[in-house]
Amino acid sequence: MAKITPFKAIRPVRDKVHLVATRPIYSYKKNVLESKLEDNPFTFLHIINPEFGGERTTQPNTPERFELVKEEYQNFFNEQILMKEETARIYIYRQTKNGHAFTGVVAGASNDEYRQDKIKKHEATLTNREEMFIDYLDIVGYNAEPVLLSYAPNASLAQRISEITAARPEYEFTTTDRIKHELWVLSEQETLDIQQLFESIDSLYIADGHHRSASSVGLEDRRRRQNREVKSNEAFFLAFMIDEQAMQILEFNRVIHSLNGLSEEQFIEQVSEYFDVEPCEAKTLPSREHEMTICIKGNWYRLNCQEQIIEKDHPVNSLDAEILTQYILYPILKIENLKTDKNIEFIGGTTPIKKIEKKIKKGKYELAVFLYPVTIDQVKKVADNQMIMPPKSTWVEPKLRSGMTIYDINE
Repeated sequence: MAKITPFKAIRPVRDKVHLVATRPIYSYKKNVLESKLEDNPFTFLHIINPEFGGERTTQPNTPERFELVKEEYQNFFNEQILMKEETARIYIYRQTKNGHAFTGVVAGASNDEYRQDKIKKHEATLTNREEMFIDYLDIVGYNAEPVLLSYAPNASLAQRISEITAARPEYEFTTTDRIKHELWVLSEQETLDIQQLFESIDSLYIADGHHRSASSVGLEDRRRRQNREVKSNEAFFLAFMIDEQAMQILEFNRVIHSLNGLSEEQFIEQVSEYFDVEPCEAKTLPSREHEMTICIKGNWYRLNCQEQIIEKDHPVNSLDAEILTQYILYPILKIENLKTDKNIEFIGGTTPIKKIEKKIKKGKYELAVFLYPVTIDQVKKVADNQMIMPPKSTWVEPKLRSGMTIYDINE
């Protein structure tokens, strides 16, 4: 069963929600971020970046910076930009992008089920990053960005969500990126109904937010080790749960700065040992699994994996991202660590191909590799076998906004 819990969300007042809710800070270019901070006094970005326009300066990811975040968060609450729900609720959030509606449930997901692997993972977390997030949560006392969890289709749950969302939402607004956002605050009976329906779901899968979930569990563990009082909300973490068939998984492409001293002809010759290579039209994306396309110095090729390099029964080694690493990136380009090597970058599938091609023609990159998207079944197979996917294997939609439903850890 999937155990979820209602919570008393701290959320924007209705007339300011469109001004408060924001994309993650890392998704903004520096000039755009500065413009938003200058023009919008209500954006949640002021909480995340509390030093903007002020005289105080602290180092990033330090207790001093986190204290300022906490202070600015309290200012928003004191100024009645944010309000707190009187009773614990579950919420339904819908994001509509390019005609596709992503509808799911916002609630607390269980730390115990995370530990028991009923909430399944497919990505390894970095210890230092996880510890930084734990310090952050411990000081600021809230979580503002939900972890994205998926579940197998459930007809009864889908029907109940459809019934609830037939009513007018509490929030309904469209952001400048042309994405529509809607939020329903469930009644006590609706909250109970959704909780009970989730009990029939065997497992939840982390689609996005491995570090956020790990750090929430880590905070509870830390406080117990230190014999500190553990609040009831600490046993759960903020999550957005969505039917896996409604979620979208896009490819995560690779761009390479240097061919390791090889000419285009030398590179193609070495690649041809394990791939069938043929020229193709410009801006061609792979049409199936085990097919890749590359743009090398402006020229385009299609690569088909030869049978002997495909381990069909292995959850990880059968993935195109891993095949690319084992047979091209590591042996030919000498890229040994995808997380730290400066010669490689990763670009999500929402970035237009022509934009990547343009940077290649300008000489920023020598090579771009385009992969076919993995399926949810492949992700689940890796997670079910307690294995780890290659770094940057999936670009998952929806990308959620921060500051719409804030989870008070110390409640």
